[in-house]
Amino acid sequence: MENHGDFFHEAKYTDQNGLLQTTKIPVVQELARKGITYLPERFISLPTDQQKFSATTHVNLPTIDLLKLRIESDSSPNEELAKLVGFFGLSFEEKKSSVGSYMSVDNMGYGRNFVRSEYQPLDWIDRMTMVAFPADDGNLHVWPKKPHKFREVMVKYAEETRNIFNDLLQAMAEALSADKNAFLKMFEPKRSELKIRTNYYPPCPRPDLAVGLTPHSDASGLSLLIQFGAENGLQVLKDEKWMSPLWPADMLLVNLGDLMEIMSNGRLTSSWHRAITSTNCERFSVAVFYNPPPDAEIEPMQDENSSNGVYRKVNVRDYVEHYYKVSPTVGKEAIMYAKVV
Repeated sequence: MENHGDFFHEAKYTDQNGLLQTTKIPVVQELARKGITYLPERFISLPTDQQKFSATTHVNLPTIDLLKLRIESDSSPNEELAKLVGFFGLSFEEKKSSVGSYMSVDNMGYGRNFVRSEYQPLDWIDRMTMVAFPADDGNLHVWPKKPHKFREVMVKYAEETRNIFNDLLQAMAEALSADKNAFLKMFEPKRSELKIRTNYYPPCPRPDLAVGLTPHSDASGLSLLIQFGAENGLQVLKDEKWMSPLWPADMLLVNLGDLMEIMSNGRLTSSWHRAITSTNCERFSVAVFYNPPPDAEIEPMQDENSSNGVYRKVNVRDYVEHYYKVSPTVGKEAIMYAKVV
């Protein structure tokens, strides 16, 4: 195995024999700081993907007015968040001492990713994931102590995104000619989950061979993303073509997750998407994921316009655990768990 110094994340995964294993993952931010000109073997993943799908195209998407994000602040929400991605400006030692990790298979904490084996290709990304709501002191040790007020601002941001999420849930239900609370009723205000993930994609020496984030759909209801730095790092698969949404840095991007596809009985579909890398530019993004309570049972909508029997009722926690168990995959394998056979 290649040696990349003392900078690494530890990730746990369950092997094919059901045993919990630990692997060391090089910190891509530190590799980029060294100015390496080659791509370490563990990060090579793209050639097969390129053979399967045709060239990238660009696409315009409907837009959401950022002014609807009602944060009471002297500066705009994206300016506040831009300050907080400064976490990735700390040294590796400061980051490790500033934030903890659950060190389990739930993808929480700093530096985690979907890791299932010692040999899978790794993504060119550093990331940190936290639970903003419901508030739980058990999550405190994964919130960074630096920058100052990181948790305070992030929780406020997540709290305000709930307003947008709820508006979207009602609008989507009405667009499907359903009761406007058909989806919203599954998101109990005091127990629904808001998770925050900050992503950092440093410059990559070989973007033609690596991905920033492996192709996947989200195991969530809805997500809102905002990005800083280089634009158009996100790509969505449509008609076997990778399309780059024209996504300016001052706009939010809405993404539908697997739970939304299940709740809509397949009338709304979760997107298959990935993040790409760049040679000269770094990119940050902040994602907020909105889920019904883990113990909730979600069921597909049924009306005269829906196709009965596409999806079945599922427990949210069971679905998410299944998703993490099978991911990453080459397609939307995880959602087959909820399909009616």
